[in-house]
Amino acid sequence: MTHAIKKIVIAGGGTAGWITAGLLARHYHPLSNSGISIVVIESAEVPIVGVGEGTWPTMRRTLQKIGIPESDLIRHCHATFKQGSQFHNWKSERQPHQYTHPFNAPLQAQPELSGYWCQDPTSVFADSLDVQRQLGQQGLAPKHGDMPEYAGLLNYGYHLDAGVIAELIKQHCVNKLQVQHRIGTITQVYRSDNGDIDSLELEPALNTETEHAASNSVSGDLFIDCTGFSALLIGKTLGVKLKPQDHTLFADRALAVQVPNPQKDSPISCFTQATAQQAGWIWDIGLSHRRGVGYVYSSNHSNREQAEQALANYVGKQYAQLSVRELNINSGYRKQFWQGNCVAVGLSAGFIEPLEASALMLIELSANMICERLPATRAAMTTVAKQFNQSFNTRWEGIVDFLKLHYVLSERESDFWRDNRQPNSISDRLQELLKLWQHHVPSGYDFDTRNEVFSWASYQYVLYGMDFQTNVIAERLVHRSIYEKTQQARQKKMVTLQQQLPNHRQLLESIVERSHSVDS
Repeated sequence: MTHAIKKIVIAGGGTAGWITAGLLARHYHPLSNSGISIVVIESAEVPIVGVGEGTWPTMRRTLQKIGIPESDLIRHCHATFKQGSQFHNWKSERQPHQYTHPFNAPLQAQPELSGYWCQDPTSVFADSLDVQRQLGQQGLAPKHGDMPEYAGLLNYGYHLDAGVIAELIKQHCVNKLQVQHRIGTITQVYRSDNGDIDSLELEPALNTETEHAASNSVSGDLFIDCTGFSALLIGKTLGVKLKPQDHTLFADRALAVQVPNPQKDSPISCFTQATAQQAGWIWDIGLSHRRGVGYVYSSNHSNREQAEQALANYVGKQYAQLSVRELNINSGYRKQFWQGNCVAVGLSAGFIEPLEASALMLIELSANMICERLPATRAAMTTVAKQFNQSFNTRWEGIVDFLKLHYVLSERESDFWRDNRQPNSISDRLQELLKLWQHHVPSGYDFDTRNEVFSWASYQYVLYGMDFQTNVIAERLVHRSIYEKTQQARQKKMVTLQQQLPNHRQLLESIVERSHSVDS
């Protein structure tokens, strides 16, 4: 139990496996000097799920650390710049309503400044302390072409082809970061007497010299389960169960299509579009060559035929020529993410509906914590696993509450939306916070800020975007002068950035053109 951790085996490729491998390889680069080896086992028979076409701004730091040029991402993955999410008709079906959750934090980043807006909520909340919503609505990119890669004047993530990015990172890991790549289907998992995973047996490989099938076993000290929904190691082998969340988040199905852009010069939205439907919501993500569109819905509130009709109505005439892909959502997350010498990352750790694009961000957070807290010995692993489990249990609980917040504020009248407002579907913590926020604006004091995925600013954008009323006590508000200076700074920033920022599509095309000229 005191032996050193030297060999890390990642079961499964995909986005989760290769991001984890890339971050570990760069963190301990060069691997030959660190004494650590990394091997990724990837099955040629299991297709990549390909969920998660939207990222958070954290992906910029992740890809930069791995060593992927931003221009390669934009060119190979048809990536576009994402500046947040826009929500259509989530409040009511009776009249049009829209709000934005931008990536920029409010200017001055002081929660209590929002109290002044609460006194007179006649303007758009997202515009009260920031400029990103308005600039994005104008079709402007978050940076200009002379800026360094991964730098921006506005905060941004990406919309990208999730199936392609895994291949891009894989080639980089194998060719430049000394990550070993094994292709084969795992047929057997062997365990030690103490219950740890000892080795993985792959399907027999033909030895070309003897023409006999040879055993193909991979042993390791730490195993990372990136086998997706099958959860081969953490679930099927170690028996760690999911903690279901279908009592809180009802969406358990998704229908997805890829919609070609009708014109090459058509505008590309800087925001993920989320449009409420009778039994769920439709996402609409703009890439440089197509749109990714899908309907996330509850099978208890709609059947497949009704869901297809809703998606067809949204897409329009093109829908009849498109291939529809169905995804079953087993909403929940593991009771333990790190068990023994195995840690789950990605879909094997859990999955809930894709609202607010938390899936890829959780992969990044998991991989980074493994990098930073990689146990030196097996004896230390028990304590690290305990810390990891506590941290990610808090994060998953927070994500579920944040996603639920989008539903409980709605006044829509179909059964799906009414059921979402039932108290028995809302956590005690969220119910307590909603009562608190009737008189206090959300702040960092409301959350475990060390492990919370979504900050007070995100909660404010959703609350006040949905016209939630906080009855602040005017006499208790402070920093009036700061609020007034922030308004002046916001207007000045708006004018400056309107002059500096280019059109979104034009910037993307210029980046691709420059990268092509460099290659030639």
